[in-house]
Amino acid sequence: MKKYILKHFNVYLSNLTNFGESFSLKEGISLQDWLDIDEENNKPVDETKMTIQKKMTLRSEKIEYTVRKHRTAKRLKLVISCDGNCTVTLPWRMGFVSADDFIRKNAEWVLEKMKTMKKIGRNSLFARHDQAEYLKLKETAREMVKSRLEKYAEFYGFQYNGVAIRNQKTRWGSCSSKGNLNFNYKILLLPQRHADYIIVHELCHLKEFNHGKRFWNLVGQTIPEYERIVKQLKVL
Repeated sequence: MKKYILKHFNVYLSNLTNFGESFSLKEGISLQDWLDIDEENNKPVDETKMTIQKKMTLRSEKIEYTVRKHRTAKRLKLVISCDGNCTVTLPWRMGFVSADDFIRKNAEWVLEKMKTMKKIGRNSLFARHDQAEYLKLKETAREMVKSRLEKYAEFYGFQYNGVAIRNQKTRWGSCSSKGNLNFNYKILLLPQRHADYIIVHELCHLKEFNHGKRFWNLVGQTIPEYERIVKQLKVL
């Protein structure tokens, strides 16, 4: 095996010379060192996602934003976090220019949202990312969520798989296509009715994986005042 590798190593050097490329081994480098370096330099890139930072002038105001392409993304999504940072997620085959066009078409909303979120800033629950607090409250949040989930799942007749409690930056909760429900531990810090809305919201995605009329009708069966709660959650 060593002779085989050495043979191909020499062929590689020969090919470099034939193509007029310069190649030199650092003094004292071994064949194994070269193989290790070559392997490191030729590691495949992460082909599931790609992220770039961009800037633009929007209504005479300069903004910075992040554009992410991900193979699992099914549609364009724009999120403005509590610190005012703007992130656009694109399906893999969609060009980066799509993010620019989307921001320009929604310039007024984007600027207003960024301004609002920066104003909320440190007062937002999402601005808190204390790992110690998360670890302290994680299991208590899980117990509360599971207790409420059992109640509402029985009402709707829905079945879910796993339940995860996380320290998320921009979401109160999410539902995967596999029926797994994820919740932000800060749900424990909300009024119970607000927490219930978030739980019901994700639970109803098991039936309607969208935000159409049928989805909101489902939510309204147990949280009829959901529109008011949604508005209140936006400023927390």
